[in-house]
Amino acid sequence: MTTSDHAWMARALQLARKGLYSTHPNPRVGCVIVRDGERVGEGWHVRAGEPHAEVHALRQAGDRARGATAYVTLEPCSHHGRTPPCAEALVKAGVARVVAAMRDPNPLVAGRGLERLRSVGIEVASGVLEGEARELNIGFVKRMEHGLPYLRAKLAMSLDGGTAMASGESQWITGPAARAEVQRLRARSSAVLTGADTVLMDDARLTVRAAELGLDAEQTDLALQRPPLRVLVDGRQRVPLDAPFFQAGPALVASASSARAETYRAAGHELLALANAEGRVDLPALLAALAERGANEVLLEAGPRLAGAFAALGLIDEYQIFVAAKFLGSSARPLLDLPLERMSEARELKILDIRAVGDDWKICAVPSTAQAKPD
Repeated sequence: MTTSDHAWMARALQLARKGLYSTHPNPRVGCVIVRDGERVGEGWHVRAGEPHAEVHALRQAGDRARGATAYVTLEPCSHHGRTPPCAEALVKAGVARVVAAMRDPNPLVAGRGLERLRSVGIEVASGVLEGEARELNIGFVKRMEHGLPYLRAKLAMSLDGGTAMASGESQWITGPAARAEVQRLRARSSAVLTGADTVLMDDARLTVRAAELGLDAEQTDLALQRPPLRVLVDGRQRVPLDAPFFQAGPALVASASSARAETYRAAGHELLALANAEGRVDLPALLAALAERGANEVLLEAGPRLAGAFAALGLIDEYQIFVAAKFLGSSARPLLDLPLERMSEARELKILDIRAVGDDWKICAVPSTAQAKPD
């Protein structure tokens, strides 16, 4: 691989990131077509059901695609889905070489796209900036390889580890810049997951608020066109249907009982009954169900009990912890309800990034056994 290959793939990844808020359940993909050292076409996948990145780039290149090199951040698809296979489009256009950042983990593709290109004499290479490409589609990769979405936990606390006063009051621990960051985390997620305690105590809606996103007009419009699914874990169905959460739009309720399913349905919501042996909501089953619905990335915004339950089961892939420069005192509620008795039981994290966000700090960390990194 040459320095030029890396430079053009970096441009393709830059294009792919434009789909950060809109491609669900598809991966974020960018493509650049280069002929004689000159970029003749480029494109990115905007949303599911619309042309893929390669098609946009080929349309822009026109006849100049013949004999050119196509740089694409994900192996071109080889199957008919909602759109025709991109591998065939590249063959038809007469490109001479295709460089892919990574193979597609989708079992429907899984190397078949690259093999189709080789079969007609097109030179093929892969693995250029593969790490960056996997990070960008970390949820899609996990869903394809493990049948589960990538779960981020967003937590906010004071310097002394409190998340709310003893009364439950928690708004607002962090400042506007941190809240804008959380809005962008919501917008990029396929689903936002919370618990009954959070909804009841904070009147939480878990919606994406345009005014707080801090994005340009194009990206804001894309984010609002594909809002995340709002999921409420409410094992005992404590949250009333007239709560702000339900008034904000359709939601999925995960409960331990199928009671009142028709009541939820009549109000425009869906009830999913998933009880475990203890009579509580089966959290691993819930994540699997979300993956079956095409959820790549799920954002967990919950209180210490539910967040602690996910942590105890080892289901959290990444922690986004916002730290405010204030003390809430010794009676404040903890970050996680995670009873541990011995130092040997401590949950170790690998810190990937610490940075200032306005007047607050954000720590990005993953369980020490994980290899995932944020983009």
